[in-house]
Amino acid sequence: MPTYQIDKILFLDIETVPQTAVLSDMSYELQKLWAEKFEAQRRRMPDRYPEEVDAAIAFSQEAGIYAEFGRIVCISVGLVFFREGEKFIRLKSFAGDDEKALLLDFAALIQKTFTPDHNICGHNIKEFDIPYIARRMLINGVALPPVLDIAGKKPWEVRFIDTLEMWRFGDYKNYTALKLLTAVFGIPTPKDDIDGSQVASVYYGENDVQRIATYCEKDVIATAQLFHRFNGLPLIEEGNVEIVGR
Repeated sequence: MPTYQIDKILFLDIETVPQTAVLSDMSYELQKLWAEKFEAQRRRMPDRYPEEVDAAIAFSQEAGIYAEFGRIVCISVGLVFFREGEKFIRLKSFAGDDEKALLLDFAALIQKTFTPDHNICGHNIKEFDIPYIARRMLINGVALPPVLDIAGKKPWEVRFIDTLEMWRFGDYKNYTALKLLTAVFGIPTPKDDIDGSQVASVYYGENDVQRIATYCEKDVIATAQLFHRFNGLPLIEEGNVEIVGR
């Protein structure tokens, strides 16, 4: 595997929800477009979408994974650093109801701290997190930081590290969840308060963004630890975590 400088990697994860709590709160045009997308998905995967699942139910369950119908409620990042010879990770979350504001704050962090030697690392980051962030930035009128503006770049100029891609070793038939890999590699993780399928209900039902941010930060730590395992590095000690702003 390529050699990376561990303190030049920005570990990242995002949490997303449907743009509205229910489909009927969307504009009429977007409701129609979602229904069209849903019916196309049903034709492709009838076993996944039986007749009792209608467009409104599917919207509440799945719209958050599509940048056209969802939005970001949290971006969490982590940087590894050393203090007195000991390794730590510093976390920061950009979370809240104002998606444009959190995207602007995230972009400002990237502009301030990112150098040509830095990389962004996440699990399935190339297929989900990065495209989603970039698309939502464009929709919200936020200028793309150069590291995210990869159109026309050569593969070796793209500064993304994907732990899912590292694990695949060229095998693209299956998806392997971060939770499974942490279990396989014996990476200790705190007992999850929620999982990804519950983020929308926590956001719209409880309005608890902080709970979502805490969950997102756990995935950032898990990704960083998995990267350490992949590269034969000692794990970050459980207590060596600093959270900016809390």
